[in-house]
Amino acid sequence: MDADLVALSESVGSACQQRRLLLATAESCTGGWAAQVITHTAGSSTWFERGFVTYSNEAKLDLLGVAPGTLEQFGAVSPETAAAMAEGALRNSNAMISLAITGIAGPSGGSLGKPVGTVCFAWCRVSQIANTETRVFAGDREAVRRQAVIYALQGLLLRLDT
Repeated sequence: MDADLVALSESVGSACQQRRLLLATAESCTGGWAAQVITHTAGSSTWFERGFVTYSNEAKLDLLGVAPGTLEQFGAVSPETAAAMAEGALRNSNAMISLAITGIAGPSGGSLGKPVGTVCFAWCRVSQIANTETRVFAGDREAVRRQAVIYALQGLLLRLDT
């Protein structure tokens, strides 16, 4: 793991520990990469509660409780689905804060409205509505996924400071 990801893992761990928060992740296009970065830091079990890899729509429904209507109306790559994923991660864990990532890493699967590189994010605290953002990243599949992990963890850090 490169130095940037190691530093990000340590920062997230320190921030969660200082605030006594347990974190859960819900990932689709990143396939557990955020959880891998998080658990790189020794002692992460004190602040990382669990990670959900929900690559298929069925997994989003079964493991996170995303409503079928959300997927039908907005699609798997949407702020609405990302929010439902983050909220579901909290409902199905002991965590107090969560992040969710869902997107189109490529090389195929994009459309005019949602090109390859489109990634939707959500961050949520218990008893709060999820905060969402959408970004379009450039590069190949690996680059899109890496940028998404970094963006999600940096976004978490920003939200921990508020």
